[in-house]
Amino acid sequence: MKVRILFFASLRERIGKKSVEREIQAGLTASGLLEELRRDLPAMAAAGRISLAVNEEYCEPERLLRDGDEIALIPPVSGGGGRRPRILRP
Repeated sequence: MKVRILFFASLRERIGKKSVEREIQAGLTASGLLEELRRDLPAMAAAGRISLAVNEEYCEPERLLRDGDEIALIPPVSGGGGRRPRILRP
C-alpha cells in the first residue's frame, strides 16, 4: 500500500520537504506510521506532540490507514512572540 504524507509548519522546515510518498503494510495505524517516521527520520525525533489528519479530517491515532490515504502531520501552532499585546481603552 502507498500513502502520501504531508508535513506542515515546523515539521516541513525540519524535514526539508513538503511531502513524501511511503509504502506501508496493511493494518498500520496513523500512530504506527508516526512511530515509524520518528524512527526513520531523525528530524522528527524531537518534534513533540503532532496532530494527525487523514484525507483532510483529523483522526484518532488508532485509525487504520488504507492505500492512497493522504496523512497530514500537524505540529502545535503558537502565536505571538515576545511582546505583550497592548490593550486599547476607550
